[in-house]
Amino acid sequence: MQEELQQLEELKNKLILYFVENGMRLFMAVLILILGIWIGKRVANLILKICEKKELDPTLARFFAGATKVIIISFALIMALSKANIEITPLIALIGASAFGLSLAVQGPISNYGAGVVLIITRPFVVGDTLTLNGLCGIVDSVNLGNTQLINEDEERITIPNRKVLGEIFTNSYEFKVVEAVVGIDYSADPEQAIQCIATAVKEIEGIAPEREPDVGIEDFGDSAINIGYRVWVPTQTYHQTRYQINLAVFRALKDAKINIPFPQRDVHLIPSQAKIQHDAG
Repeated sequence: MQEELQQLEELKNKLILYFVENGMRLFMAVLILILGIWIGKRVANLILKICEKKELDPTLARFFAGATKVIIISFALIMALSKANIEITPLIALIGASAFGLSLAVQGPISNYGAGVVLIITRPFVVGDTLTLNGLCGIVDSVNLGNTQLINEDEERITIPNRKVLGEIFTNSYEFKVVEAVVGIDYSADPEQAIQCIATAVKEIEGIAPEREPDVGIEDFGDSAINIGYRVWVPTQTYHQTRYQINLAVFRALKDAKINIPFPQRDVHLIPSQAKIQHDAG
């Protein structure tokens, strides 16, 4: 027990001596680290403001700001360790060995980060575009190193790992999404008149893409109707709301033009059996 107390006393004395001899160095090291973090945040915010003024893509702006912040803080950490008389070389070797071992256990997250860097550099889509992937659709809200986040019309946030984005086929329709529908008209109706009615009604809907004309034409010939198809590009943020307005406008336009929308029907003809015919003849 006495030996243990003596060892603790010696340890305390060594710590006191260390802080007395290196107190100023430790203080300077902490000060350098705090200053580095502060400078990193300020420079990152400055880069974001400059990119915003230059109207640079928000995805690249966030990447540049985040990378700059990490670099500044890393340099500050190295300077702080050096100021505190802590040998850096063994620490770097240890970090490298640990990173190699850790990479085997976290291949998924690392592949997400690698895919995120590729997405940020190549920019197949940017913030504000409409992305459709594996049945999911939404507006790109952010492209991070690990994941891509979408916001749909219901204000739901969809988070997709970047390796799932880079390794799959996706559709980028930018800020619009197409509404596709079919309506049947009677064979006795004039299809050209119906096409004109639908095109005029669709163009009066507010919010559709101004630079893309709606496509309206004969889709196919059904058993009971001539099917008229129409394709309209609408903002993704109000996709369903605009789609409902378009369908109602098409219905009203055909009704006002007295163009009948038939429903499927089948004529049934009853043929008397041969035995019944012979009985009636006898």
